[in-house]
Amino acid sequence: MSAEGGTGGVAAVRCTGLTYAFGRTRAVDGVDLRVEQGEVFGLLGPNGAGKTTTLRSITTLLPVPPGVIEIFGRDAARRKMAVRRLLGYVPQQLSADGALTGRENVDLFARVFDVPRRERHERVEQALAAVGLAGAADRLAATYSGGMVRLLELAQALVSAPRLLVLDEPTIGLDPIARGNVWERIAGIRAATGMTVLVTTHSMEEADQRCDRLALLHRGRVRALGTPGELKDGLVAHQGEGSPPPSLEDVFRHVAGGELDGPGDQREDQRGEFGDVRRTRRTASRVG
Repeated sequence: MSAEGGTGGVAAVRCTGLTYAFGRTRAVDGVDLRVEQGEVFGLLGPNGAGKTTTLRSITTLLPVPPGVIEIFGRDAARRKMAVRRLLGYVPQQLSADGALTGRENVDLFARVFDVPRRERHERVEQALAAVGLAGAADRLAATYSGGMVRLLELAQALVSAPRLLVLDEPTIGLDPIARGNVWERIAGIRAATGMTVLVTTHSMEEADQRCDRLALLHRGRVRALGTPGELKDGLVAHQGEGSPPPSLEDVFRHVAGGELDGPGDQREDQRGEFGDVRRTRRTASRVG
């Protein structure tokens, strides 16, 4: 296995020395990363760690030099449109339109992603069914709960049948039941399609339970990389026998030198109405 966690063959995502700055602020500072095909890979860290900037670079929303990012072997700088056809992206910012029905929202994304007209209806219905929204497809999205909005956005990302699903804080602002429902849908779709999933989260518990491998980011750099079990076992080896079993938060505090300098837990709204979703996402995007 390579230093980036590779096992040979073409990776779903490969980043080599990824660096990105906003003015004098270096948000990402030399990130080396390899995501294998078919795995759920998590970018874990506090707000401001560089997770969202890394995702935006991978999804071609931010420009990077040639040779820095490859998606299934395709250079993200030189073959931007080819890369975009392989991706489904659910950003932090609200992407559903409350004035449209669920079906209309997904159909709009099918058009944007140039799904062939003869396939469009079937693909829209399949995406809605995959996330459990077929029965609510003709309701306005403005009437959806927060969890339903996230599932709708997942359907929007899935309508183009992507090989790589990229999720930026997919359960932010959701109550525990809604979070579990979103992840169950993602797991079911991944099992059925073999799709690769790349996700950012600041939730240590979510990363521990849902991700095959993790990269712990702090101040724009990868501080540790491995499976949740490997990362925790590594801390046990450092602390010595007799120490209490560590959590991922313990691992992160260790590799970050005890600093977790993000704003902390996001606000959760148990009702999760459409307007609350918009406000929560706006707050998250400002500090992420």
